[in-house]
Amino acid sequence: MSRPEDTLSADVHYDDTEARKYTTSSRIQNIQASMTRRALELLNLDSPSFILDIGCGSGLSGEILSDVPEDEGGPHVWVGMDISASMLDVALQRDVEGDLLLADIGQGVPFRAGTFDAAISISAIQWLCNAESSDTSPAGRLSRFFNGLYASLKRGGRAVCQFYPKNDTQRNMITQAAVKAGFGAGILEDDPETKNVKVYLVLTVGGAAQGGKGGDITGVVDGMEGVDVVDQRKKGKSGKGEIKKGSKAWIVKKKAQMEAKGKIVRATSKYTGRKRKIAF
Repeated sequence: MSRPEDTLSADVHYDDTEARKYTTSSRIQNIQASMTRRALELLNLDSPSFILDIGCGSGLSGEILSDVPEDEGGPHVWVGMDISASMLDVALQRDVEGDLLLADIGQGVPFRAGTFDAAISISAIQWLCNAESSDTSPAGRLSRFFNGLYASLKRGGRAVCQFYPKNDTQRNMITQAAVKAGFGAGILEDDPETKNVKVYLVLTVGGAAQGGKGGDITGVVDGMEGVDVVDQRKKGKSGKGEIKKGSKAWIVKKKAQMEAKGKIVRATSKYTGRKRKIAF
């Protein structure tokens, strides 16, 4: 099944007709509200905060931010940015409480460093994986976005981006771009292995995250019901799959990595990795 982002840019796809259709759909409203509340749970904000809503559209997610009750840490003040003028026009007609900015997140996040306490994005960042012209590239758009987002957040801040990856390649490209920008990153999946799977990229900015917990997704989801942590970083570091540093297998692997970078290495032989006898 084709996706709109495969053929059109978001500002072209979400014209006046599509923007109004999207906003008035009760199904979309319910899904958007549910995912925004999940993102807020992952942000774990314990006091009113200044939040950036990335790809805010017609303000469906922003309304949830404005309506967070005081005993749950709200209400929050927010700024929304979106590439679709039609979507923002609907948001203005709906008289949402946040400030709105017409901007392409693929060109960066144009705010002063350390402006926001947190950020959310619902169903938006997958649009960055498609280039509208030969002058742009998904890698470049993702890099500009995550670098700008990282700078715009306060140290210890957090961002949660819900998105629909087309495949594992796209999912990894997005995650790696976030890590390269400096974020601590992790993926949380709701309803995994179903057609309704929802992917949340949880990002932390240096130091301790909100609530004094470590800036790592394992600290973010600590204590959450129904959440299992699969830490890919631990694979290959212990057990039968371990490659001992300095062993022949380790040396061969390093040589392959260097060759892939275009470097010249010595040929592997039966002597590779062999320990020399100590000469007296």
